[in-house]
Amino acid sequence: MSHAVLARVVRSGFVESVHHGTAVAVDPDGDVVVVAGSPQSPVFPRSSNKPLQAVAMLRAGLQLDGHLLALAAASHSGERYHLDGVRRLLGLGGLDETDLRNTPAYPLDAEEQVAWRAARRSPTSLAQNCSGKHAAMLLTCVENGWPLEQYLDPGHPLQRAVAETVADLAGEPVAAVGVDGCGAPAHAFSLLGLAVAFGRIAAADADEPEGRVADAVRSHPEWLGGTGRDVTRLVRGVPGLVVKDGAEGVYAAALPDGRAAALKIADGGERPRVPVLAALLHRLGVEAEVLDELSDVAVLGHGDPVGRLEVVGLG
Repeated sequence: MSHAVLARVVRSGFVESVHHGTAVAVDPDGDVVVVAGSPQSPVFPRSSNKPLQAVAMLRAGLQLDGHLLALAAASHSGERYHLDGVRRLLGLGGLDETDLRNTPAYPLDAEEQVAWRAARRSPTSLAQNCSGKHAAMLLTCVENGWPLEQYLDPGHPLQRAVAETVADLAGEPVAAVGVDGCGAPAHAFSLLGLAVAFGRIAAADADEPEGRVADAVRSHPEWLGGTGRDVTRLVRGVPGLVVKDGAEGVYAAALPDGRAAALKIADGGERPRVPVLAALLHRLGVEAEVLDELSDVAVLGHGDPVGRLEVVGLG
């Protein structure tokens, strides 16, 4: 996979560091309008796949809407309302948190994590940021009469349905299947396919599974991420945006007319992710105060700004 320089860190007028990666933006027809690197090479989109997985569950018969559907597509912060929502999802299927098979972890939210550690609470599957997705997966199994114990197995009917939907939305076959951090199958495909998939979700009719996921994300951004999270701020600040962050430097976003963008920072770093996404959205014609706010990454010297991170290579 060939990456390009997407951002540079300038300190006192001197280029101190550079971030390599791949980025792509498409128009409503899925035609490429911005490109850097090799967007046709497969990557693991990680949690940026969650809206696609949510579509798959709806297609498989999951009956869910509103904030709980947003939670099914979330990498939540583990705040109390998130955990209560996961419990409610499980309860809809007569289940509880002992049925979850995702990797135990502390909450992502810094304050919640400090509180958990101070109380000497152990990491749990409920607190882990993917528990909403896993609860929705279990609920989908209940509604279809599928076995619960092996719901993470790539050969399980649920995971076969997810893989089929991912390929359908991306318009390309899944290139590889790995194990995600939470234990669910991770599907590899291209960043171009990821952008196309997000465009289809964002532009879908409201009564279609894709449109239902888009509406849930737009209407309940706090359930998609959490307090202070950039993904939540982006949904709130850009009208109609469907957006999802992913581990290892991935981000994807789309607008209601199908314009879309996706990126991956080569070394998995987070520092340039949002500025590069903001630059892609600017190239697609989006103007929003939140993009400028999140793009302003200062470089400090003796506690004062002496430079900044600059996005480059997007034309």
